[in-house]
Amino acid sequence: MTAQPLSAWSHLLRRPVSAAGLGVIVLLVLLSVLGPLLAPYGPNAADVSRALQPPGPEHWFGTDDLGRDVLSRVVLAARVSLQVSLVSVSIALAVGVTLGLLAGYFRGWADAVVMRVVDVLFAFPIMLLAIAIVAVLGPGLNTATIAIGVVYVPVFARVTRASALALREEPFVRAAVSIGARPLRIIRTHVLPNVMAPVIVQTSLSLAFAILSEAALSFLGLGVQPPQPSWGRMLFDGKAFTDAWWMSVFPGLAIFVTVLAFNLVGDGLRDVLDPRQRSVLESRRSR
Repeated sequence: MTAQPLSAWSHLLRRPVSAAGLGVIVLLVLLSVLGPLLAPYGPNAADVSRALQPPGPEHWFGTDDLGRDVLSRVVLAARVSLQVSLVSVSIALAVGVTLGLLAGYFRGWADAVVMRVVDVLFAFPIMLLAIAIVAVLGPGLNTATIAIGVVYVPVFARVTRASALALREEPFVRAAVSIGARPLRIIRTHVLPNVMAPVIVQTSLSLAFAILSEAALSFLGLGVQPPQPSWGRMLFDGKAFTDAWWMSVFPGLAIFVTVLAFNLVGDGLRDVLDPRQRSVLESRRSR
């Protein structure tokens, strides 16, 4: 009896590394939602008499220079990182996909204008451009979110444009043009659904880089401002206390594990959403 084809979701869950990455992301979401209930102390509950205590039964991740519980701050900082990454990538996704669809389908002057702007943005290193935007708008959580969203717009625009250029020559798109369908309707019903596979993969990878970008901006003092907890800001606070290694190690591990999880899920999505790779997976499963 021939095995029934599995969905992309099923293929993703059958990959151990992708399933592990997805589990970490689910845990991150739970920490973001339930963090205030799970954290043993408040994020700014200071006790100077217990400053710089190493990890122990009372403070599992130790305390910082103000006597604040590092574990509580790491847990509560997950909400900040997830919020910044989701909002900034949503901005980049909405703007970049729209520009990429217009440039790839209409070509001509629309393509020339959009791609010249994209090329100008790509000429600057991502972090340098984000720092410049924050310097103009002023440091803070909202400006860091906007800056990260802007610098990732060109990435989504290029990915979408490349797919749209190929799709506009497909027979089903030409058939829609021949029967007089309006361009925007063709883009919405025929082109957009078919460019979503690479866009979804890019979204997962961009979420990882957005978390890194937020941590970098907060480390430089341009992102989250004290006393609000942030993994990047905690790294900045810990660099002045080399003996208190726990102040930097635990937020650094949180960044590493989260970014790795998004990358593992992105790699898995790239494989299961690629039709050629899907056929290979199905043939292996049949055998």
